[in-house]
Amino acid sequence: MARKHKPMRTCIGCRTARGKREMIRIVRVADQSVQIDPKGKMAGRGAYLCANRQCWDRALSKGQIERALRTKLSEKDWAMLQAQANKFPNFDTGDQ
Repeated sequence: MARKHKPMRTCIGCRTARGKREMIRIVRVADQSVQIDPKGKMAGRGAYLCANRQCWDRALSKGQIERALRTKLSEKDWAMLQAQANKFPNFDTGDQ
């Protein structure tokens, strides 16, 4: 029996490829705001991050989220993403 294809995505924070289901998707919706997409099905431009605070902090501080979503984060969106980042453990990815 053939193995089922496992969709892979790359984290915008650490550039590590992982299975789509292992990642957290953030999406820019029609009104240019940013939301967390827990099911990975929302319409809009998306980007993926590991469930690791270090990846989220790096993506926020270096503007990688804004670049990937092609939008400017509002203060409200920034605060929401930072609050989400604080929920994750901080693992060392080994990347600099």
